[in-house]
Amino acid sequence: MVKLVLLRHGQSLANLVNEYTGWSDSPLTAKGERQAHAAGRLLAQQQLEFTDIHTSVLVRAIKTANIVAEELNQAYLPLHKTWRLNERHYGSLRGWNKDATRRIFGKEQVALWRRSYYAVPPQLPTPDRERRYAQLPQSSLPLAESLAMASARILPYWVDEIAPHLLAGENQLVVAHGSTLRALIKYIEQISDVAIDGVEVANGEPLIYTFDNRLNLQNKQIITK
Repeated sequence: MVKLVLLRHGQSLANLVNEYTGWSDSPLTAKGERQAHAAGRLLAQQQLEFTDIHTSVLVRAIKTANIVAEELNQAYLPLHKTWRLNERHYGSLRGWNKDATRRIFGKEQVALWRRSYYAVPPQLPTPDRERRYAQLPQSSLPLAESLAMASARILPYWVDEIAPHLLAGENQLVVAHGSTLRALIKYIEQISDVAIDGVEVANGEPLIYTFDNRLNLQNKQIITK
């Protein structure tokens, strides 16, 4: 049996003030750092040994991954950073307070943008150009994403970089974001496009999947204090 652990980063400043973040950076709060340390200690109690850690290129996930690795005494592990595990891109909603968007656009519309598998938030007029994305073609830089669109960029990374390690019997740790992880959970658990609306991923709560040697799912466990 092989283990895959999915972990959402600790609370970020944007989480605290209830803002859309997406591909923008938002630092961990003090609570977020405590959540990361607690998650690492919980995983240490499971006595799991990993061969790789995967995360996004966003600071809140990277810092969480580093804290967890230290708590596991596995800071020497390769830390693979990829834009494919970035949070879903919220387009021109980023930086907006979520309650404010409900007042302006209506609760039903905002619920569709946030939870529906196919709804796309209002787009940016032009894509962001940052050094961290300098090697990506223009077509890979989103103006906004539905969860379905985010899934389309995430799943190739699963196929190419995560699944092969699991098939080799190597435990893998993925530290990422709420929507990123919802996309992976949908794929792993074969959740319908409609049912994924009700799936939530809490900050700092490790989710452990156990697979057989053909990647058939055997068990799912969320570990908390």
